[in-house]
Amino acid sequence: MKINPKLRLRLLFQNIVFALLVVALAGLLAYLAKEYPQQWDLTQNSRNTLSPSTQETLKKLPGPVTVTAYATPRDPRLGDLRKVIQDFLAPYQRAKPDFTIQFIDPTEQPKLTAAAGVQANGELVIQYGQRSEHLTNLTEQALANLLMRLGRAKESLVMALEGHGERKLAGAANHDLGEFGKQLAAKGFKINSLNLALAQEVPANVNVLVIASPQVNLLPEEVRKILAYVEKGGNLLWLIDPEPLRGLEPLAEKLGLVLSPGTVVDPAAGTFSSQPTMAVAAGYGNHPITRDFRLNTVYPFARQIGTGEDTGWHAVELIRVASQGWLETGKLEGEIRFDKDRDTPGPITIAAALERAPEGHAQRVVVVGNGSFLSNATLGLLGNMDLGVAIMNWLSGEDDLISIQPRANVDPSLDLSRPKLMAITLGFLVALPLGFFIAGGVIWWRRRKS
Repeated sequence: MKINPKLRLRLLFQNIVFALLVVALAGLLAYLAKEYPQQWDLTQNSRNTLSPSTQETLKKLPGPVTVTAYATPRDPRLGDLRKVIQDFLAPYQRAKPDFTIQFIDPTEQPKLTAAAGVQANGELVIQYGQRSEHLTNLTEQALANLLMRLGRAKESLVMALEGHGERKLAGAANHDLGEFGKQLAAKGFKINSLNLALAQEVPANVNVLVIASPQVNLLPEEVRKILAYVEKGGNLLWLIDPEPLRGLEPLAEKLGLVLSPGTVVDPAAGTFSSQPTMAVAAGYGNHPITRDFRLNTVYPFARQIGTGEDTGWHAVELIRVASQGWLETGKLEGEIRFDKDRDTPGPITIAAALERAPEGHAQRVVVVGNGSFLSNATLGLLGNMDLGVAIMNWLSGEDDLISIQPRANVDPSLDLSRPKLMAITLGFLVALPLGFFIAGGVIWWRRRKS
């Protein structure tokens, strides 16, 4: 085909129009990107996106959050430390517009840095209202816990009964609750122990009293002090294993509990390669603690918890387990089978939440027919820790903080050898552009020859 001047002019006009359309389209896309920004997180475990619970925590902080980062522009080991901090906090700024960041160079303002109590390069001071805390661990879970502490309306004192072989909130043994105590402390609870053989009464400033499976009988005077605490409107978490109540029968009667003998057997535990005495939660009650709870939980050697009628308490069944199992009243020896004449078929309720309002004050009690689910050996399984923290938040009156805890981000590194890195570099920076250039030249040459 011969190209005459008229055709050449037409092709030139078409090329100019096409170029203008491309420029106009690029400008339109840039405008739309600025006015309606969208982001997609394609990383493993969505590590650049805040978890729903962290976003909820930010929503429950009505005022501004100010972050002061004490970081040098360059760090010999970490490089551009300020960029690392800015990138880490960017999702929080997107989720909360009044989440602000300011940087201070410790080398240029040493007096200001010392006055703030900063000891490390890259340390953050986070302020909300009149309260502030320091942060050196740049993880979502650490920062979310810090924000929960700052947002807590009051300091909640949790005291655990001791002196009778109970599971300790600061203990390190497998049966103790030490790891759970650490989680509570990280979220703003103050943890302590209480020996009623020495104390005259349960202190008035206790927000939650924890009774975790005593192994010897309490003295009558100790029981009287606990009953007086409950009578005055004190909140209580009572963990009961399938064993005697150790003198706490009057407390069970005061709460209107119906405690059937036996241990829960759940054949579904085989899914987790566990013994049938490891009960798996089959459902949760309609209650603030479990209303939005969607995680499985497990309970080794659980017992049934029932509540009576006309007790003065508003009781809600909290946890149901072993939908395909039963309450075994016989010995747990050999092959365990369901006996329809003696055993109770599942699902079995193993926890209840009780509430009343004496003198207009909300009083809350949670009774769980299992102490092991919060133990050091079991706390990390499935959603046990999340449920335990939700229970404590509800008992302390912090309903707004009941949520699934922030996940630990999976942030794997991609380690490539030098030859592989060189191959990727040459492929994308040299071979690919050169291929496009050669292909364009061939097309141009063929069109010129035609």
